[in-house]
Amino acid sequence: MNLLPDPPSAAKDGEGGAFAENVVHFVRLLRASGLPLGPGKSLDAVRAVEAAGIRRRDDLYWTLFSVLVNRRDQRELFDQAFHIFWRDPKILERMMGLLLPEAEGTAEPRKSNVSQRLRQALLPGRGESRQKGGEKEVELDATLTFSADELLQKKDFAEMSAEELEQAKAALSRMEWPFRPAKTRRLKPDQRGHRIDLRASIQASLRSGGTIIPLKRKSAAERPPPLVVLCDISGSMSQYSRMFLHFMHALTNDRTRVHSFLFGTRLTNITRLLRQRDVDKALASVSEAVPDWSGGTRIGATVAEFNRLWSRRVLGQGAVVLLVTDGLDREGGAGLAREMERLHKSCRRLIWLNPLLRWEGFEPKAAGIRAILPQVDDFRPVHNLASIADLAAALSHGSDAGNRLKQNLGRMAA
Repeated sequence: MNLLPDPPSAAKDGEGGAFAENVVHFVRLLRASGLPLGPGKSLDAVRAVEAAGIRRRDDLYWTLFSVLVNRRDQRELFDQAFHIFWRDPKILERMMGLLLPEAEGTAEPRKSNVSQRLRQALLPGRGESRQKGGEKEVELDATLTFSADELLQKKDFAEMSAEELEQAKAALSRMEWPFRPAKTRRLKPDQRGHRIDLRASIQASLRSGGTIIPLKRKSAAERPPPLVVLCDISGSMSQYSRMFLHFMHALTNDRTRVHSFLFGTRLTNITRLLRQRDVDKALASVSEAVPDWSGGTRIGATVAEFNRLWSRRVLGQGAVVLLVTDGLDREGGAGLAREMERLHKSCRRLIWLNPLLRWEGFEPKAAGIRAILPQVDDFRPVHNLASIADLAAALSHGSDAGNRLKQNLGRMAA
């Protein structure tokens, strides 16, 4: 059993004060990693620890968790920070080699599962020191250089720092989504239309005394189709779930008739929650409503539930469906092919957005991926701002780049 010293409310021999300082430093570490924690949270955390009378590591973990974590998507970062910070009082000195993505003076990089934001918070200024100690700055022609915005566009969401994530969220909120309109069954007046509007023609003739019958014409009205987003929030997608929620919030507040669903082991409709203009309030509401965050994935069961309960409600008028998932199903794709076929036949266009496509050597080997791939119209990566901008262009103007990728991967799967 891992025991910790009991921090009394009145410090004896300086122990309580030192423990309280460590709690404050831990809160600062989480704030530097991107969690929205103000100075008041430090005082709340210290008071909670004093009231709980901590003796075990688990007690300390859940006491700080109850005070500092407000949303489910913050749990993974808190968990990593806690186990690193409270492992050793001199953690900032001893964990430097473990947290670096590659060891100094070695040729082979060493992988680390620590969040990029937490790594930068533990080792502030590391990137700046490397830049200063590296090669000399060379001035090039402006036409051959890249701006900071261009570099941010191509950077993977999982590798962004806290500051870069905030910039990416702001960029998503400013992004426009000019969807290509689709023809509907409704008709509108149109002088160049192919259909004659008999009622309007008779009304026009009555206004002129009936001597002349001017022909009025009409054509099919156009309207952007409904958009349905099915987003995977399982553990394998945890590095991207937060940005996808901002992406869905931007879509919901940019245009009408957007329906958003989250799925892991079950399906949750969050359409109304994302209609709040304040993104922080919207995401807090989503976090409270979704019980299966960062758990397993049952894609076949959740798609079947969508087809049974929601498809007739939201897939009318030629809806476009965005399926955001890596295709890794814990049930081995059982029943997934049948449900995906039904979903494909119920919508105008089915687009699969998969963050695994960021890897050049991606191959459709998993059973879930093989079941989904034949039923989609478009297959695209979605791991950075550039890929989301390409998606917006494809939805507004049409593009066959994702379709070609699907065909190539289909040949590999066959």
